[in-house]
Amino acid sequence: MTATTHQPIDSQNKRGLFQQLELDMRLLGMIGAFIILCIGFNILTDGRFLTPRNIFNLTIQTVSVAIMASGMVFVIVTRHIDLSVGALLATCSAVMAMLQTEILPDMLGMGLNHPLTWIITVAVGLGVGTLIGAFHGWMIGYLTIPAFIVTLGGFLVWRNVAWYLTSGQTKGPLDSTFMMFGGTNGTLGTTFSWVLGLLAAGAALFALYNSRRSKLAHDFPVKPLWAEAVMGAVISGSILGFVWILNSYTIPTRRLQRMFEAKGEVMPEGLVVGYGLPISVLILIAVAVVMTLVARRTRLGRYIFATGGNPDAAELSGINTRKLTVKIFALMGFLCALSAVVASARLANHSNDIGTLDELRVIAAAVIGGTALSGGFGTIYGAILGALIMQSLQSGMAMVGVDAPFQNIVVGSVLVAAVFIDIVYRKRLGAK
Repeated sequence: MTATTHQPIDSQNKRGLFQQLELDMRLLGMIGAFIILCIGFNILTDGRFLTPRNIFNLTIQTVSVAIMASGMVFVIVTRHIDLSVGALLATCSAVMAMLQTEILPDMLGMGLNHPLTWIITVAVGLGVGTLIGAFHGWMIGYLTIPAFIVTLGGFLVWRNVAWYLTSGQTKGPLDSTFMMFGGTNGTLGTTFSWVLGLLAAGAALFALYNSRRSKLAHDFPVKPLWAEAVMGAVISGSILGFVWILNSYTIPTRRLQRMFEAKGEVMPEGLVVGYGLPISVLILIAVAVVMTLVARRTRLGRYIFATGGNPDAAELSGINTRKLTVKIFALMGFLCALSAVVASARLANHSNDIGTLDELRVIAAAVIGGTALSGGFGTIYGAILGALIMQSLQSGMAMVGVDAPFQNIVVGSVLVAAVFIDIVYRKRLGAK
């Protein structure tokens, strides 16, 4: 028997540079569009758009929409839609705000900043969101009511349930520990951020190495070593660069003084302290990793994409598509509640307009990120990048001085253009 030799992909092969790197051309186009967008706004704002402060704020503003967009990928992949996500976020936020400001302090005798307040609040909020999402899924899967109608009804119902829960009032302040999930009130600091960044970069390099070794062990073609090295450098460099930018945003001197005064200490002269990675961003990263693993490595993920690709064939093959629908919408409800934690913690209160128009932003993020409205295809990282593009577009226009109504016109136009580009892209792929 002839020994099998493991040959990397030959550089003289007719495959192009990007094919040898095995890059997703659509993802590459999105990254290119995002870079052009950032450079353009940076020029228009005289260099204010790409400052550490604005990038930090842009990051924490993206989190809540990005978390929901990762769930919307599964919803759209299975050929459904959820128009209730912003309203559901508002209801979960209202429930958690009432728990913190009235129910727990008054009925159970627990103070606002009691150690158990935030734990009970988050647990109840996540439970409420999951139950409401499961209820939506049950009506869609078992009562066969179209998802568009169920979630459109949910949009109207839950937005006003949130209003009645709080009697239309803003509720705050919230628990101090709870507010750590929002952004500036909860960060790791520069040292821990660097440690986490180095660990993440190391984990990414190990994953690339392990993937190459696995392919070689199973006689699969692998990239040239130079391509692996380039990918490793780009990924690890991006991780460490992101940490460096967030660490460069320093806590304002006056705020730092108040922090020292609260401890009964005097701030050292000339002290400079960076914020570091926000806890909300770590939550988003955890959601992205878990959702990607679910999509790629679990039976649930296989069932979701099989159902989206061909619902009739999936049902004939034994997949319980009704139960699957309940699971998907329950997961969507859970992620809406998690987004409510992040959004209300960032604002430090619950307000009536929280989550307004998030339906548009979440669906747009998923579609711009490459999720096919026809079902069967979508990626978590694409949806998160789509959310970042959407938030960058809105923040940039706000910094330039564009009126809010015109901002929505631009966002709506971008959404339609993204769907059109997606249709053309998939037709060309099918033609090859």
